[in-house]
Amino acid sequence: MEVQKTHFGFSDEELKALPTVYRADLFSGKTVVVSGGGSGFGKAIACLLARLGANVAICGRNEEKLAATVPLLESMGVRVFSAPLTIRDPDRVNRFIDDVWNKFGTLDVLVNNAGGQFPQMALDFKVKGWDAVIDTNLNGTWYMMQSAARQWVDRKTPGSIVNIIADIWRGMPGIAHTCAARAGVAYLSKSVAVEWAPHRIRVNCVAPGVCETSGFVQYPPEGLKTYPGANPMLRVGDAHDIAEAVVYLASPGAKFITGEVLTVDGGEQLWGDPWPPGRPDYFEPKNT
Repeated sequence: MEVQKTHFGFSDEELKALPTVYRADLFSGKTVVVSGGGSGFGKAIACLLARLGANVAICGRNEEKLAATVPLLESMGVRVFSAPLTIRDPDRVNRFIDDVWNKFGTLDVLVNNAGGQFPQMALDFKVKGWDAVIDTNLNGTWYMMQSAARQWVDRKTPGSIVNIIADIWRGMPGIAHTCAARAGVAYLSKSVAVEWAPHRIRVNCVAPGVCETSGFVQYPPEGLKTYPGANPMLRVGDAHDIAEAVVYLASPGAKFITGEVLTVDGGEQLWGDPWPPGRPDYFEPKNT
């Protein structure tokens, strides 16, 4: 079934109708946390997991977006818990993970999607902007990972973590701060995948390339016009592409996979030229 996208992402009705390869009850009886679950990748991931039977807990900084997402998830017939918070606050993160256990009696999968960045050339970064991106994308992700893992270890139950990072493999000019943070998460994940294997905790990542979401609104038109040339498929992906990848890594089908990064980018890691702030004149193709 062909589903048409709205500008910069899918509508709620489209998210409910998108085709999926997964069995409808794949996550029945499971509880999944999705940070940043009120919009973009997080909303698409939470929606697909709910469609597959998972009870879903979402968190994020924007209370209005979370509140608007709860009815969508509940319409799938699952239980939903929502809490506004910033993942930069480790104490608040710990309380949230406690609340998930208290409400559902279990936590099976943690999807770390919350994060953010802004397009800017590195020479123009201010300390406050740099710190905000690193604190959210690296430190906040770690606080969520450690809090969930400590609960699994204390309770002697298995768990799975899927971290959303980025297509860092050739650098990310124009958003170097997030490249630094996401690379940190990738190799943090590989490190603890080994440490936590004895506790039956799997840790993996999904690295999106240029995928259309509501987050596109923060990028200038001159940056957006470079995106169709970001990969050899000459098009952008979408949030559902990322949701399908997350579900695979969280599912029993990936039970022998840990410490891995699944890159979903249309081949951008091999070829492409995205410039979120817009391509500098120096790098514009020139006829010779």
